[in-house]
Amino acid sequence: MQEERGLSFADTIGALTEGLGWMFQNIGLAFYNLGYAVANPQLWLDWSDKQSIMRFVYYGGSVEFFFVVFTAFLIVTIVGMMRHQIMWAVVRGLEGFANTVGRFFAWAGLLMVIQQIVIVFIQRVFARPDMSFGFGIPLQMDISWFAEELKLYNAMVVCLCATYTFVQGGHVRVDLIYSGVSFRTKKVIDMFGSLFFMMPAAVLIWMYGWFFMWRHLIVPKPSASDTIERLVMKSRALRWNVETIGFSPNGFNGYFLFKILLICFAGMVFLHAIAFFYRSFLEFVEGEGSENKYLDKDSLGEGEEAYEGTH
Repeated sequence: MQEERGLSFADTIGALTEGLGWMFQNIGLAFYNLGYAVANPQLWLDWSDKQSIMRFVYYGGSVEFFFVVFTAFLIVTIVGMMRHQIMWAVVRGLEGFANTVGRFFAWAGLLMVIQQIVIVFIQRVFARPDMSFGFGIPLQMDISWFAEELKLYNAMVVCLCATYTFVQGGHVRVDLIYSGVSFRTKKVIDMFGSLFFMMPAAVLIWMYGWFFMWRHLIVPKPSASDTIERLVMKSRALRWNVETIGFSPNGFNGYFLFKILLICFAGMVFLHAIAFFYRSFLEFVEGEGSENKYLDKDSLGEGEEAYEGTH
């Protein structure tokens, strides 16, 4: 039994050593892979070449791409820990990106309401089966098409405004423990959450969503298990086959857009996880005086101040 336990322990150490070696090897290769991709953009950006499309599909969800992003994150983190202003600049940039995108696409909610009103008005008052928008060559579709398109506006708000809502502190959170701990403990919880919940969740959604998206855009359908060599071979028969099937005969037929939005959501959540980790670290190091530093939050202006003054 002791010998079996010893072998088991040795196997565990060996597997751990092998795993660490694999990780550091990929971190080292990340510099080469990034340099090669930048020096040879025609290999993956020239979409007139079918092989370039397949290379783009492969590397977008590959281990190589993950370690390029991971290595960049490590470098920026190390530099930012030595120079806090650099880290604050990254925080402001990423939060500004989330705010800009969120504030723009939040108007999709208003557009959704207006379009729903127009649909009801056209259908009930004028008894028209279709609607037409635009100048010159208008977009004329069945009313059911515009009714189902409302899902797209809702998806835009959900996917592209999620990080904006996070910056603004609008997400619901259950503070069973968090609200009762000290300031620095809160920052440790925030850092842990961003590293071990937000980032892994975003990576998993990206990895599954990336190939899910491309399987509805091209044929032969790529798979996450395909090697680069196999995908290049498949490129000989490649053709675009964009999903245009609606749930109803005359319904909305641009459902491939939802797959693209899923990828955008995963990417934005991952970027904001970095921003949230950096902000939490900086506030932990610099103390309570730096809480919400450079935070660009929306307000209702004088109306909000008046409301707070009366309560």
